[in-house]
Amino acid sequence: MGLKFLYLHLHGLIRSSSLELGRDSDTGGQTQYVLELVKGLANTSQVEQVDLVTRLINDNKVDKSYSKEKEFIEPGAQILRFQFGPNKYLRKELLWPYLDELTHNLINYYKKLDNKPNFIHAHYADAGYVGIRLSQVLKVPLIFTGHSLGREKKRKLIEAGLKINQIEKLYFISKRINAEEEALKYADIVVTSTKQESIYQYSQYNSFSFDKSKVIAPGVNHKKFHHINSTTEIAEIDNMMLPFLKDLRKPPFLAISRAVRRKNIPALVEAYGRSEKLKRKTNLILVLGCRDNTSKLDSQQKDVFQKIFEMIDKYNLYGKVAYPKKHSPANIPALYRWAASRGGIFVNPALTEPFGLTLLEASSCGLPIIATDDGGPKEIHSKCDNGLLVDVSDINKLKLALEQGITNSSQWKLWSRNGIEGVHRHFSWNTHVRKYLSVLSSQYQKSTIDSSSKIKESCLKGSSSLIKPH
Repeated sequence: MGLKFLYLHLHGLIRSSSLELGRDSDTGGQTQYVLELVKGLANTSQVEQVDLVTRLINDNKVDKSYSKEKEFIEPGAQILRFQFGPNKYLRKELLWPYLDELTHNLINYYKKLDNKPNFIHAHYADAGYVGIRLSQVLKVPLIFTGHSLGREKKRKLIEAGLKINQIEKLYFISKRINAEEEALKYADIVVTSTKQESIYQYSQYNSFSFDKSKVIAPGVNHKKFHHINSTTEIAEIDNMMLPFLKDLRKPPFLAISRAVRRKNIPALVEAYGRSEKLKRKTNLILVLGCRDNTSKLDSQQKDVFQKIFEMIDKYNLYGKVAYPKKHSPANIPALYRWAASRGGIFVNPALTEPFGLTLLEASSCGLPIIATDDGGPKEIHSKCDNGLLVDVSDINKLKLALEQGITNSSQWKLWSRNGIEGVHRHFSWNTHVRKYLSVLSSQYQKSTIDSSSKIKESCLKGSSSLIKPH
């Protein structure tokens, strides 16, 4: 017998394998982080069961796998899908009216079980809202991870020129911020990826307490993301790029992200377009999720692609910029290795980046980085020294950083080696899971009536002494 966890990840599309990362603005790094952490926990001797709760969706526009009530991940881990709201797939901002329905369903489900979870971990504001209520009824400790925060998003959107009423209409930002305040107030532990998140982002909330905050950096699956390429995968990526590029031999700048405003991809295209040197010597690769028809994308994605196409036309970048419509999950590590084999650079120009898993993936594959100087990239760079950080809000500074990145081949090789070694040393899922379980253990040993008792023993006895009163 071991610990039981309930993970709440309510929006986007998540399944046991073949994640559709970048499919839309809700299916990004958080999805991968949660799935990797669930798998990591299930593979440890201390953990008996992990339930990953998400939304059940019956919609012809998404794969049928998202309509299965239960899905096996691996021994000790499963996905449980609960229906709340309409059958169709909804973006996360439209889920707020239906969260009480999910809370009610989850309370009924877990009250019927003999063994309730020992911990609930809520990911993002919507899960935080549900997690608070569930933890109080079941008397189970709550862990909260915001992933990205509403106050910071609001600040960046205002800086980008959006009006308050536009932000409210698009993102229901007040509901999100209120839910984050509540989650930070009632959570027993707040897990962040970087110190920067705690100091500069979570601290903007009245309810945030540094005492609750635990920094645990995410990891990389080193079996998938490594620097040894094959001729087969290189040829496959060449074929993907052939319809777009005149010369495949040029070093590529590679960006992989969702097509959302926060990722700031149009600014990257403009910085590239302003440089005669970059246009002459390099290519630009934009992997922005999968799409069938741009006209069928949501309004934010349409806006991003429209701006990209305008920049390509303005600077006559035809033959120099690739923006493939489709890719498989297996293509992602191959893309990093392909770009590295060509002497390329991975670019993350996001306006705000809580962590930046793609930076770790790219670095593990030997690809140096140029990234925003906001958030997580600072801590990755401080441990790896694998590229450049830049103020991406200044397009000329971004242009100069891109030019600098391809100027010196010996510097490129040093960054590449540093990235491979640094990620292996500091960022692995085994390390993340060990620290995660250690944090939970030390936190709740302090809360037991008998200070000498162990967290695992207390949990297995069903001790309520581990729960802080709310």
